[in-house]
Amino acid sequence: MKIVVLTKHVPQAIAEVSFAQDLTVDRSAVRCRLQDADEYAVEQAARIACRRLDVQVTAVTMGPSGASAALRAALARGADEGVHVLDDALHGSDAPATSLVLAAVCRRLGFDLVLCGSASTDSAMSVIPAMLAERLGVPALCCCDSLRTEEDMLHATRDDGAATEELAAAMPAVVSVTDRSGEPRYPRFEAISDARQKLVRTWSLADLGIETADVGLAATATKVGRVIRTEAGSTAVAEDPASAATRIADFLTRRQFL
Repeated sequence: MKIVVLTKHVPQAIAEVSFAQDLTVDRSAVRCRLQDADEYAVEQAARIACRRLDVQVTAVTMGPSGASAALRAALARGADEGVHVLDDALHGSDAPATSLVLAAVCRRLGFDLVLCGSASTDSAMSVIPAMLAERLGVPALCCCDSLRTEEDMLHATRDDGAATEELAAAMPAVVSVTDRSGEPRYPRFEAISDARQKLVRTWSLADLGIETADVGLAATATKVGRVIRTEAGSTAVAEDPASAATRIADFLTRRQFL
C-alpha cells in the first residue's frame, strides 16, 4: 500500500508574519515549522502502517529550500521517505497551481491513499484536498474525524455539529483529517536522529512535466491588492465585574453590536 502524506512548512506564529514587496509572505523573515494540521495526517499514516503489511509512506512538500524541515519532521514521525518539490517558479502559486503540482507528484509516485491536514494555518482555505482529488479523478473524504482501512476500502466519520456522518470510499482516494482524528505522538530521539538518514528526493517542475507559465504569481487567479495592519483595540479595566460588564455593554452599544 502506497500512502502519500502532504506536508507544509508554515510560519510558527502568524503574529510574526511579514510580507515581501510582491505581497507574498516573506518566509525567510519568520521561523517556520511543520504545521500542526499535517501532524495529524502523518499520525494516521503511521497508524495504518502499524496495522498493515507492506505500507510505504512518502511525505511530500513544495516550497523553498527551508521547507525540507517539514519533511524531516514527518520522517521523524514515521514517514519512510520524502519528496521536496523545489523550483523558483513556484513562488506565489495559489491553490489551483499548488494542486496541479501535487497531483503530478502523486501520479509520479503512485498512490493508494493521499493524506493531508484539514487546512493550512497560513491560508486556512481547506480546498487543496478536493482540488487534488478532482485532478486525480479519485474520491475525496474531507475533514474526517476518524479513519480506518479495510482491504481496499476506507471508512471515516465526520461531525458537522448537527450530526455525525459515516463515509466510505474505495481506494485510491484523498483524505483530509481533523485534530479529532488521533493525537500525534511526539517522536523519540532515535526517530529524530534516524530521520536525517532517510531519503529525500528533490524534484523540479521539469521533472514533473509542468510548464513554469502554469504556476507562480504570473499564473495565479488570486492576487493580494494591499495589506492593512489593524491597530490594537481598547482594553476595559474595572475594579469589579459589574463595572466591567457595563463598560463592555456601552462599548458594544456605541458600535451597534447590541
